[in-house]
Amino acid sequence: MAEAHQKNHDYHIIEPSWWPLIASIGAFVITFGGVCYMRYLSGGSFKLFGMELANPFLFFIGLAIVLYAMFAWWADTIKEAHEGHHTRVVSLHLRYGMIMFIASEVMFFVAWFWAFFDASLFPHEAIQASRLEFTGGQWPPKGIEVLDPWHLPLYNTVILLLSGTTVTWAHHALLHNDRKGLINGLVLTVVLGVLFSFVQAYEYAHAPFDFKNSIYGATFFMATGFHGFHVLVGTIFLFVCLLRAMRGDFTPKQHFGFEAAAWYWHFVDVVWIFLFFSIYIWGSWGAPIAH
Repeated sequence: MAEAHQKNHDYHIIEPSWWPLIASIGAFVITFGGVCYMRYLSGGSFKLFGMELANPFLFFIGLAIVLYAMFAWWADTIKEAHEGHHTRVVSLHLRYGMIMFIASEVMFFVAWFWAFFDASLFPHEAIQASRLEFTGGQWPPKGIEVLDPWHLPLYNTVILLLSGTTVTWAHHALLHNDRKGLINGLVLTVVLGVLFSFVQAYEYAHAPFDFKNSIYGATFFMATGFHGFHVLVGTIFLFVCLLRAMRGDFTPKQHFGFEAAAWYWHFVDVVWIFLFFSIYIWGSWGAPIAH
């Protein structure tokens, strides 16, 4: 009887889990709480069943729920891997899932590039529609001073390209079972990711234009800001991989968590190259530079 129920395939039927439901509830609370938070920031009111909900608390409660669900859900996934459930077929499907996730992220950035190129290639229509610049018909709009692309943006480009080489070094060390090289490569990559975020924060703090007073600023901050958010997420992703590497979780044959982080980081690198050349160099060509 036991032989009849013995597993004779490479697929893994997971145990019923509450985490998808809890994560969905957290996502709903984040969305609803975000609306309440924006009403609070604008000084408005949002009442439901007689309760005043225009406050920031719901948003952060939802964020805490989602973060906890992510931690617990991924911990269960790591446990399944250690128990031997991540067979060749399961690992292949995990890679397919990561590829589809990155593809969705590519289309996310396509939207921001589309918005930028639509505004820059047809500046008269964009400026007239925005009603933010009162003189224009050119790109960048008249009166806009741009950032010097050969200063901090170039510095950040070098940082990200260097981080791509260090994460590749770490991956190569892992494949050759070089634990020290893996850890050193990940440490350098995380440090470079943090350095990139600090440089971008400094650049934003000293930008000669802001988000709300020009179509140039709006498209610039949306595209580069979302990339900066992805760098932050990728840095956390790699930091978790560093902790797992120090604990000895990864082996040359089983290290999908690290591989997914490396793919994500290379995707962030490639997006930045396009941002640097299209927004910082081409998109600001001919405009006065703010020093």
